Amino acid sequence: MIKKLMLALATLVASTGFAFAQVDVNKADAAALDSVKGVGPSMSKAIIDERSKGEFKDWADFQKRVKGVGEKRAAKLSQAGLQVNGKAMDGAPMAAPGDKTAAKPAKAVKAKPDAAKAEPAKAAS
Repeated sequence: MIKKLMLALATLVASTGFAFAQVDVNKADAAALDSVKGVGPSMSKAIIDERSKGEFKDWADFQKRVKGVGEKRAAKLSQAGLQVNGKAMDGAPMAAPGDKTAAKPAKAVKAKPDAAKAEPAKAAS
């Protein structure tokens, strides 16, 4: 029942094009970071691991400490809603409210059928 409810909620969010709020790298948890287009589980982990050593001071500090984030990628992440200390990257265009590039919707998870229901009982020989 819960799985069906979550699936319906994820489908509703995906179909409405709902844009999520801005996400600050110094405050967000892994799920919030993953909601930003261009950030996946491995980058979320890298951000959180580096943040545990100390907060990111600015975009330059973020780019220096998180592997794989250069000028271009940082600009795209900023445009998608990622912030450092509440600030977008200088020179990066801001995402407009309702902009579908601002955040990716939650992925829908397909419920697996129960094994007992999937296979009919075999007759004894």
